[in-house]
Amino acid sequence: MSPDLPASATHLVLIPSYNPGAQLVRETVRAARAHWAPVWVVVDGSTDGSAEALHRLAACDPQLRVLVLPENRGKGAAVLHGLDAAAAAGFSHVLTMDSDGQHPAALIPAFMAESQRRPQAMILGRPVFDAAAPRLRVRGRRISNAWTDLETLWAGIGDSLFGFRVYPVEPLRTLMHGQRWMRRFDFDTEAVVRLCWQGVAPVNLPAPVRYPRKDEGGVSHFAYGRDNLLLTWMHTRLMIGFLLRLPRLLVRRLRPGG
Repeated sequence: MSPDLPASATHLVLIPSYNPGAQLVRETVRAARAHWAPVWVVVDGSTDGSAEALHRLAACDPQLRVLVLPENRGKGAAVLHGLDAAAAAGFSHVLTMDSDGQHPAALIPAFMAESQRRPQAMILGRPVFDAAAPRLRVRGRRISNAWTDLETLWAGIGDSLFGFRVYPVEPLRTLMHGQRWMRRFDFDTEAVVRLCWQGVAPVNLPAPVRYPRKDEGGVSHFAYGRDNLLLTWMHTRLMIGFLLRLPRLLVRRLRPGG
């Protein structure tokens, strides 16, 4: 960690975390703190001892804050809890990243800088996969991305599932408090689609993805049956929303500069 980093008053790193293992979450948070301050972690009802490990880190680091939910509510719910706390503290933007070591902490400053240049936009990581990436997951996300392109009339979302992103706080908070969805694994995709519908422009930056091995503590909570059903239902309701908004979206796309 780098306690001497100047703390941003506007841009915050927000890490939702559910049972990543104490080792990986410590490594992830230390890497994030090496490149940014402040960093907040929302522990989403974890039972793996990671909350205790994070509290020990935070006791020695005033730029690290740990928020703990009493039970598992889902990634989107954890992000929303953090967004509400960030808004109350005066932050205007959050960079979300996973707690399991997949996302490139070294790119936090570049993503934050782009957000500061374009504060009305959302800065989206476009994943760069290496040979270790599970082929099934890489191929599966292509299907989700194809649906997302259609649902936004090819507004420019590079990847709909990659959670390394900078969001403007208020548009996302308002969106999430206005409906009941986006509380679990559906969060990442639905957030970018609905923000695009509201006119929040996507800006894509490449970001390498790392999949930690099992001997490094790597774990996935993606359940192919359950979560693919969740994604199918999500795209069904997004398609309904898309069709209802189609005239307005067409006008926006056909407008010069749209």
